[in-house]
Amino acid sequence: MSKAGLKGMGILIVTLMALVYEAKASTGILLPLLITADIIAVVYYRRSVRWEYLWRFLPWMVMGVLVGVFVGKDLPEDLFKKGMAAIILLSVVIMFAWERYDKSKVPDQMWFAGTMGFAAGFTTMIGNLAGAFSNIFFLASRIPKVEFIGTAAWLFFFINLFKLPFHIWSWQTIDPATLWIDLTLLPGIFIGFFIGLKVVDKFKENQFRKFILLMTAIGAVVMLIR
Repeated sequence: MSKAGLKGMGILIVTLMALVYEAKASTGILLPLLITADIIAVVYYRRSVRWEYLWRFLPWMVMGVLVGVFVGKDLPEDLFKKGMAAIILLSVVIMFAWERYDKSKVPDQMWFAGTMGFAAGFTTMIGNLAGAFSNIFFLASRIPKVEFIGTAAWLFFFINLFKLPFHIWSWQTIDPATLWIDLTLLPGIFIGFFIGLKVVDKFKENQFRKFILLMTAIGAVVMLIR
């Protein structure tokens, strides 16, 4: 449902997975599911892409991913979990603040794309948590909603594929056991995406997003104190 365009759900999924599994392990379990959803999204939104914005943002994300690989590789689980929870809470604060911010004042310069791109790359490696930063960049670009969703879909398809080898060989968070978990969850990806398409324009998104962010914040606090 998140990949279909329901903003805010992605961060809740990350939080729930980290609560059920170890924080670092959850990033590897979730990645193949995200890639599967990315494939569905890029096929569906293949005609709604603004490539110039994608190429402007992607190199900075790659740099952030590489730093995230280095920082997270040997980080103890307790520190990884607390860092992930802190990023989740920061993302929730950014999303709440964004609701009240005057979008016309958001800068559209290279330094802004670089800052948001690097932050998105680092947080997507540490916890699949790039949404808050990438959303700000695309909203600052002022592109239409469908092109926003389509461009973001292609962006995350590329970046999640880029992350895959690091999860397999560097962090070793993807193996046959985690892939079996993914296989059992796979039907939900297809069902959720098509349900998301049906409901994305049929409810008050603002209220729904606030509810999701509130639940996410509670989950992040639970992660910090467990």
